Amino acid sequence: MSTDAYKHWQDLEVCRPGDVPPATPLMWLAEKHQGHADRLTNRLLTADSPHEAERGTSDDALAVLALREAIRREMEYGRGAHVRDALQLGATWAEVAAALDIVPDEARALLRAWAEIQRHLYTASEERGEQPLGLSAEQYAAVLAFIELADDESAAGQ
Repeated sequence: MSTDAYKHWQDLEVCRPGDVPPATPLMWLAEKHQGHADRLTNRLLTADSPHEAERGTSDDALAVLALREAIRREMEYGRGAHVRDALQLGATWAEVAAALDIVPDEARALLRAWAEIQRHLYTASEERGEQPLGLSAEQYAAVLAFIELADDESAAGQ
C-alpha cells in the first residue's frame, strides 16, 4: 500500500465494516481501532486529572464496533486460505485442526466452504468480463483433493 493510501485511511471515518476498503492491512485496522479505544478509555479519567486527554464519544464507540467487526471478518475470511497454505506446505489435517482447536472434519468443512466461495468469485468475475478473482476450476479441484487426505496424511509428497 502506498503512502497516499495510508493517509487516506488515516482520514477515513469508519462507521460500519463496509467503510473499510478491501485489502486494508490488518495493522492499519488495529491502529485505527486502538486510537478510538484509547479515547473511550480516557472517559474513565477523573475530571481533575492532570493529564490532558481527548475523551471518547459515541462516534468512537461505533467506530470500535465497526472496526472490530471488520477485523473479525478479515480474520475469518483468511482461515480457509491459511488452511490451504498449511496443507500445501505439508501439514496434516490433524495438525491443521489442532492449530484451529477443532477436529479434522471441521477443518475440512472450513476449507470446503472457503473453496466454494473462491470458486464462485472466480466464475462471477469471469462472467462480468473482469480479471478473475478466486479459484479456477483446476485450483478448486486441487483444493478439494486435500479434503480426501487422511487425518495424518501429508500432501507434501504429492
